[in-house]
Amino acid sequence: MINEGYIKFNCHWEKGAEIDEKFVREINLMRDKLFSLGWIGQYENGIGYGNISLRHSGGTFVITGSATGGLSNLDSNHYTLVSRYSFSGNMVYCKGPVEASSESLSHASVYEQSPESNAVIHIHNKVMWAKLLHQVPTTSQDVEYGTPAMAEEIARLFGSGQVQQQKIIVMGGHPEGIISFGSTLEEAADILFQYQ
Repeated sequence: MINEGYIKFNCHWEKGAEIDEKFVREINLMRDKLFSLGWIGQYENGIGYGNISLRHSGGTFVITGSATGGLSNLDSNHYTLVSRYSFSGNMVYCKGPVEASSESLSHASVYEQSPESNAVIHIHNKVMWAKLLHQVPTTSQDVEYGTPAMAEEIARLFGSGQVQQQKIIVMGGHPEGIISFGSTLEEAADILFQYQ
């Protein structure tokens, strides 16, 4: 877990204004539920886990900021807008009060592969992860979270057709890591709840 929670891409962060309150309210409603379940939180070593994003417009999205997993309550200072990204260049461009989550490239890959999806949730749950490993679309165990390789793995899984149907991905090389997505946050969360 020593690698957990660290940004692995080149982050081009432009410190900017707070994120629109409507995005913050919508994400926080769901985040509060997931935080109370321990699916978003912080390990004893102080490293946070779990993140949520909502499509903003086109290829942009609002995402929880880096190192916010352990905070019980977030406000508009804890979110940022990912304005663009490059998988091949291992870069994320974001603007807001904080740097983007370490999983931003994974979220970007889901949005790129699934244009009808407007929400992505990344949680940690050891029991669910073990139960779903290789039972639902699963990334290679050799691929680390937050890397261009993970974004490529997600795209590869979409190519199989199963991911678009099931809307859930187990991160094989990221123990406890699970991604769900949907047209709304409620849909993305309901997919997780059915495997609870």
